[in-house]
Amino acid sequence: MKSNSISLTGIVKPGHRVASGQGENSPYEQGTLEMQLPYFRDLGLDISSFYLGTINISIAPHIFKPISPKYTFSQVKWHPDYPAETFSFSPSRLVVENVEYNGLVYYPHPETKIGHFQDDGIVEIIAPKIPNLNYGDRLTVKLNLEEIQVTPFGGKGK
Repeated sequence: MKSNSISLTGIVKPGHRVASGQGENSPYEQGTLEMQLPYFRDLGLDISSFYLGTINISIAPHIFKPISPKYTFSQVKWHPDYPAETFSFSPSRLVVENVEYNGLVYYPHPETKIGHFQDDGIVEIIAPKIPNLNYGDRLTVKLNLEEIQVTPFGGKGK
């Protein structure tokens, strides 16, 4: 992680469970990450070493937005029945019980999504499977400030 990073305490929150394919009301026949994986790989990002689901982390009272992510893939047509979407990824790190894990911020651009929106205080991370991680757990998320803007809710930027 670059020296221009921020460490935030976050809380693991339940998500829509469509990325992992475990959501009961998902319109997709598989997890979205499993379906998107070959498209991302063809574009230069192999996520196959990660668990194919996201960890939803509340960084409230902060919000975030990508400003110069390492990867941005525009108009990826990953499902035949839905419009193309734009995705950004930024390297990140998670610290859980003093163990550090490499991860990626997974950011499906809301302006191209059909549903399953997150609020601006939820960071979705893809990472290796982390043992004994549960909803409500606290962890540290490290974000690269050259790629991700972090702002206190209602604040000016960091």
